Amino acid sequence: MLGEAVVDLAPAGRDGLFAAHPGGSPLNVAVGLARLGRRTAMLARFSRTALGRRLRDHAATNGVDLDAAVYDDRPATLAVVSVGDTGAADYDFHLDGTADWHWTPEELATLPAGTRVLHTGSLAALLPPGADLVADLLAREYAAGRVLVSLDPNVRPAMLADPVAARRRLLALARHAHLVKASDEDLAWLFPGEPVPTAARRLGEEGVRLVVVTRGAAGSYARTATVEAHHPARRVTVVDTVGAGDAFTAGLLDALASAGAVTPGALDGLTAGQLTAVLDRATTVAALTCTRAGADPPHRDDLP
Repeated sequence: MLGEAVVDLAPAGRDGLFAAHPGGSPLNVAVGLARLGRRTAMLARFSRTALGRRLRDHAATNGVDLDAAVYDDRPATLAVVSVGDTGAADYDFHLDGTADWHWTPEELATLPAGTRVLHTGSLAALLPPGADLVADLLAREYAAGRVLVSLDPNVRPAMLADPVAARRRLLALARHAHLVKASDEDLAWLFPGEPVPTAARRLGEEGVRLVVVTRGAAGSYARTATVEAHHPARRVTVVDTVGAGDAFTAGLLDALASAGAVTPGALDGLTAGQLTAVLDRATTVAALTCTRAGADPPHRDDLP
């Protein structure tokens, strides 16, 4: 995993208090995969402050390898969470001067030994000054063909000063990704007015081998160059949706690994039945996360 580790400040009780929870899309995916039993390492820039140490300890306690992580004196990034009546979450980010974005070329020169999948996305892929170095790493690894490159845009429009430039950057990143997992909201922002299948096909035309789209209550959709699959949402009692998309991504990567499809060539050979099975596993992991407060993905033993 490559990207940010964020402290989510979520409402706690009725007195206007907030509780601090570990979060950030890449960290959530890393923890989700580790809980599913996958060997997972994280390239992240952790703050040395008390909140940064909490993020680091959360990753390490859940079995995420932090040997390639970086430590920085800048503060940790904060996200203030608000949860609506349906459990849907909105985020107000505090990003200025925080540790996550200040990558150096030396810090991203190599990947941890044994890496098979490089997954990134969200704010780390878009925010300066580090976004250019993240893009360079994806381009290098995509050209080398050694690992499967996975991208989740996880777009936060309110955080983007120049949406036109951000769209160009995301499309450039997608050209160096074998797998793109996105929400229907991401695709609506990236390709305004386009239906989900059309937007997914356009990403395929950019060279993406597998496009997977989450659609909330409408379920999920996936397509390769030759097959496509739809899968319904799983009905659960929703506490909140914090971390649900990241849990889906963890379940998706776990299911692809189980199917032996974590190489670029293997994605091309997936059948419609295999795609449906992959979506089913990812949907189950995300649904279980929605039954819990905060980004709290399930362990493998929790799965039916």
